[in-house]
Amino acid sequence: MAAIKNRYEFVYYVACTNGNPNGDPDMGNAPRLDPETMQGYITDVATKRRIRNYVQVAHGDEPGMNIIIQQGTNINRHIAEARQAAGVEGAKDKNAVYAGRKKACELFYDVRTFGAVMSTGPNAGQVRGPVQITFGKSLDPVVPMDISITRMAAALGDKDKTVAEYMDIEEKSDEDALRTMGRKQLIPFGLYEVRGFISANLAAETGFDDRDLEILFEAILNMYEHDRSASKGEMAVVSPLILFKHVGTDTDERQREKQARLGCAPAHRLFDLVKVEKKAEVRAPRSYRDYQAAVALERVPDGVRIGFKADAFSPVVWDTLPETEDWFVNG
Repeated sequence: MAAIKNRYEFVYYVACTNGNPNGDPDMGNAPRLDPETMQGYITDVATKRRIRNYVQVAHGDEPGMNIIIQQGTNINRHIAEARQAAGVEGAKDKNAVYAGRKKACELFYDVRTFGAVMSTGPNAGQVRGPVQITFGKSLDPVVPMDISITRMAAALGDKDKTVAEYMDIEEKSDEDALRTMGRKQLIPFGLYEVRGFISANLAAETGFDDRDLEILFEAILNMYEHDRSASKGEMAVVSPLILFKHVGTDTDERQREKQARLGCAPAHRLFDLVKVEKKAEVRAPRSYRDYQAAVALERVPDGVRIGFKADAFSPVVWDTLPETEDWFVNG
């Protein structure tokens, strides 16, 4: 399948309730914050991790849908696999590097999508991916909380003891010594806006095609459904995926294709068409329903189509607001 021919931008909204959407390990795993505005952040890396995880679960057994950045694995092994599949294992010339790079794009979904640095061991060069995702940013300040918790069991004794030795430690320990305190980091609620960009020019380099695009949209809308954990609380993509597709305006077909590839409007102007704001009567939002949204369909520039994908497996609805009761659109 040929690479995509159109430039895209997209935006969606993530709600986090009583959880830690993205902890900072340098700050005791506290939720990430802008210290001046107290707005919360979700890093692009965290979002890409969840997209990778979903693709691996849902499509990992399909050809070309392997993931190069996997948890607890050595990326150099995957690079070596790509070079071996390309028939250039051990070769060091430029042609071998290019062949390994090309084969990695064929084998690994995340290389085709996000790019990769593959010169860390066996050299397969570097790939600049067509899909880039911004830091998610909360619409309002969030309140980080550090909550004490009690663990009703302790971990006493050195490792590699026998069962009998551990039982002896337990019997000789005071009851209070057999429980301990811990901490939990969370925010009561935050609604985060995440923006993304898809380049048709870079897609031509990696082979990112329409099927890959469909899987990307599916993964974004469904990724938190397969990422539940005690630390995350309740997280979900609570809006449709809002898409801007550049299609061009020229009557000449070749010129129109060029416009569709390069784009017909700056991305920031397109994002400004979507407004999500806290309702006037709400002081401290605790649900995405405490917000109202409006999309200025009448201001979409010529040569751009706006689309809405309501859930992971529904088709995109173009040029009109989606009929869904789950979105917080009121205008």
